[in-house]
Amino acid sequence: MRIVSGSCRGRKLKSVPGKSTRPTTDKMKETIFNWIGPYFPGGSCLDLFAGSGGVGLEALSRGMDFAIFVDKSKQAIQTIKSNVSICGMEDRCEIYNNDSDRALKAIIKRGIQFDFIFLDPPYQKQKLQSLLQLIEDHSVMKDSGYVICEHDTGVPLPDKVGNLKQIKNVSYGMSHLTLYLYSELEENEI
Repeated sequence: MRIVSGSCRGRKLKSVPGKSTRPTTDKMKETIFNWIGPYFPGGSCLDLFAGSGGVGLEALSRGMDFAIFVDKSKQAIQTIKSNVSICGMEDRCEIYNNDSDRALKAIIKRGIQFDFIFLDPPYQKQKLQSLLQLIEDHSVMKDSGYVICEHDTGVPLPDKVGNLKQIKNVSYGMSHLTLYLYSELEENEI
């Protein structure tokens, strides 16, 4: 596992020990950042269910200013901290050992909004629709921000959740990527 592009291109990242975490492949990261970037003039991102932190670190390497990493596994948190250090990005990150619902509620209380949110929950515990609804209900996205969901191909996601509109999706074997764009404008205003 490595950083694919940007200021930390080629840096090797550590994986979370054991088999409980499924890293996002380089091919999937390339797809994600081809969809939403590939580079950024700043901004903020949230890597929920962060695992090793590879997607959030990729976003930082490609120009995002700030990232929040959340995972409920202590091993994952230690791996994220190590990978953030490998990339020299400690001053651009916040890392929390928490479950997704509690972390989102804390983020909502702080009034933080993101340009990019990556959701990759464990495949056997998918709750993406409720997370998308929580993000929508509490204005966690900046206008024209993106939410990317990595999920099992058997998990259908809605075309629209409020102002979040599904605009792309692709399958890679058992994994699927779904891209949502957040826009406060009505379709007839665009």
